[in-house]
Amino acid sequence: MKLTFFTNFINHHQVPVADELYKLLGKDYTFVATIPMPQEFTDNGYPDFSDKPYLLKAYENNVNFQKALELGLSSDVVIIGSASNDFIKKRLQLNKITFRYSERFLKKRFIGRGWYYLFKNHTLYRNKNMYMLCASAYTANDAHKILAYPDKCYKWGYFTTVNKIDIDTIISHKQNTSFKIIWVARIIALKHPEMVIELAKELKKKGYQFEIEMIGDGVLKDVIQKEIDLNDLRQYVTLPGSLPNEQVVKKMQESNAFLFTSDRNEGWGAVLNEAMSNGCTAVASNMIGSVPFLIENNINGLIFKSGDLYSLINQVEKLILNRDFCNNLAKNAYMSMDEVWSPKNAASNFIKLAQSFIDKSTITIEMGPCSKAYPVKKNIK
Repeated sequence: MKLTFFTNFINHHQVPVADELYKLLGKDYTFVATIPMPQEFTDNGYPDFSDKPYLLKAYENNVNFQKALELGLSSDVVIIGSASNDFIKKRLQLNKITFRYSERFLKKRFIGRGWYYLFKNHTLYRNKNMYMLCASAYTANDAHKILAYPDKCYKWGYFTTVNKIDIDTIISHKQNTSFKIIWVARIIALKHPEMVIELAKELKKKGYQFEIEMIGDGVLKDVIQKEIDLNDLRQYVTLPGSLPNEQVVKKMQESNAFLFTSDRNEGWGAVLNEAMSNGCTAVASNMIGSVPFLIENNINGLIFKSGDLYSLINQVEKLILNRDFCNNLAKNAYMSMDEVWSPKNAASNFIKLAQSFIDKSTITIEMGPCSKAYPVKKNIK
């Protein structure tokens, strides 16, 4: 099978699964980057992956650009994310197997030409060999609304590296400590850092012993610090700023719970993958793209109703009051990431699915990457 993946630039969210696809397909796998990594990402310390053997830099010269165009036509299977439709224009005319790769696309209100764009790029191909890899649990909801990809949406996402860890030892080290909570994000409106402060106020009022670290920087950091000071929360909530990823991972392994308070504008949220992969029990908003895929409520994490403070408080209290329950969720979270949502399993499942389309055979993937994705019901039980 010759597989080509098109997107804007290569980054740490794409590399783990790309490495696994290359292991399976060798020279028959190509990752086409259409632009260099933006300077802002380089300035923020994003690693350089320009030496990857499967990488084709279409932006570098005309020879590479023409090779990318040829791959868009000749490959057995193409995945296209944030890249120009020029790379698949002829391919679509010939009705060759193509996967779009997208987070939810109805985040904003569409009018006029916006709806025409959705029709032209999605709905028009509802009965063709075009399929959707959903990088959000809510992509299938959006596809359903525009009558696209009928029964042709598959679970996908971003796949962070899942390192082998001694999960039992990591959990045992948290047994006799105060309840540690970690929050990792840019301190901006869509991440809702104010909910963490409101949670801390309630937990303090109820007399719980806890610590919260809010890791990250952003335009609301000073506002949050003022709220911490005004509410006498300094001994409970700290703002260490941005930290290197290896330090964040270590803190996840040392923490009992990870809070993920973003709203529906959080497309996927790969930080959830990392928390679950490192023995930290997630308490996450139901409207985050990754949450309905990765978390089974009360089994490998807890889900709260987006924006609902009392739903968040209720879920966190469950963990504080029952450490064994919290530990079981953490262990199940690690197992689900290691066995189901790992880059290795994602790559293997995709090859099986794509090959079944080539062979015109039937395959059923029961869970995880490349299993069927359907519109999500948003109620929280």
